[in-house]
Amino acid sequence: MSFFSRNVGTLDRAVRISAGVLLIALAAMESIGAWGYLGVVPLVTGVFGNCPAYSLLGFSTCAPRTH
Repeated sequence: MSFFSRNVGTLDRAVRISAGVLLIALAAMESIGAWGYLGVVPLVTGVFGNCPAYSLLGFSTCAPRTH
């Protein structure tokens, strides 16, 4: 498994993007403080479909490919 191959599945991506946007919005409205800007991490991993931590652990939430 390549370090930069897609390893984040569709549902996982949707959850990451939603959580990232929510955290960033709450931080921008000063509801949860500057820590909310850490929502950039799940947002970016969701948008690109790659999670470096999953790569290091050899984990993937993508459906297996059938050829």
